[in-house]
Amino acid sequence: MIATEINARLRTIRDKVESQERLTMDDGLFLYQPDVPLHEVGELADLVRQRMNGNVAYYNINTHLNPTNVCVYRCRFCAFRADLRDPKGYAMDDEQVIARGQEATDNGCTEMHIVGGLHHQRPYEWYRGVLSTLSENFPKLHLKAWTPVEINWFEFQTKNSTEWVMNDMREAGLGSLPGGGAEIFHPEVRDEICEHKANTHAWFHTHRTAHQLGIRSNCTMLYGHIEKAYHRVDHLLRLRELQDETGGFQVFIPLAFHPENTKLSHLKKPSALDDLRNVAVSRLLLDNIQHIKAYWIMLGIGTAQTALSYGADDIDGTVRHELIYHDAGATTPEFLSVDRIRELIIEAGRVPVERNTIYQEVIRDPNDFSNWSIGETLPVS
Repeated sequence: MIATEINARLRTIRDKVESQERLTMDDGLFLYQPDVPLHEVGELADLVRQRMNGNVAYYNINTHLNPTNVCVYRCRFCAFRADLRDPKGYAMDDEQVIARGQEATDNGCTEMHIVGGLHHQRPYEWYRGVLSTLSENFPKLHLKAWTPVEINWFEFQTKNSTEWVMNDMREAGLGSLPGGGAEIFHPEVRDEICEHKANTHAWFHTHRTAHQLGIRSNCTMLYGHIEKAYHRVDHLLRLRELQDETGGFQVFIPLAFHPENTKLSHLKKPSALDDLRNVAVSRLLLDNIQHIKAYWIMLGIGTAQTALSYGADDIDGTVRHELIYHDAGATTPEFLSVDRIRELIIEAGRVPVERNTIYQEVIRDPNDFSNWSIGETLPVS
């Protein structure tokens, strides 16, 4: 497109954004075009961020737990999985799970993010036991656990419905669902990168069921591999449609693909400019999802910090023990201190606010960092 056409189209989209009119598929495709100035797209996204969330940027104090990396699936984009006899394969026992929960509690974590492989020699009760063990020993810790891929596996194991699995896991200690396993919804892409695992219908059915049961969840998109702009916009609009229906998504997290050590290692990982455009377009299209997260583990610290001016209002948290993306070549630190996170947010011109998983303010005892309580509920959709 020539410059005059681009400027005219941007003015039309700006008018829509300022009047809070919903953007369309064609608008999203236009904003993804590389010749559309990124700084102008970012400026529009920042306008929406400010309108929806003010000048704050959220963070949390969290840790990851991957109970096993043994997995029956062989997704082309995954560097984390292992075969049963692979030397790097593992499955945690109760003692290891409790030790991780104790470490999290001692370090003031409010959340444990739990996902892993589908180990075909571990029964459903083993997965449930991870949650019940943590919940019984560390009742203040919010357990954000199991993607639809895992829930679908549990349905297969138990021969029970999604609703049954959800209720049983909630009884064991489940607090909310992470957004993983979404990858790209369009079958042209999904069938290429993860054809055997839970399909798009299963992903949406799981989150819809969770929302109907009052369980909130996150949502994601894995970008920067074989997908095109159309697949990204299609993905975002499908999320927007379910949010119109249920209102159960808390935050959207665009996940940059890391190709190292995967079956797609010949690809280049997305550039920082592509990362920022994805954050900005996501903020503009997802007008009904309150928060956009700049996940520093995948974006890198500098890009995540910059993304706070491109529509993001959340930078995630301390993220202890993250394995999945570091196995795929992420060179970010494996942990950030609270002081460093707050410093990054302040440098970006935002006010840091600690939240828990379901976006309630966390109040810390100034004399004992590991002692905390819940304050007011923060703005959510």
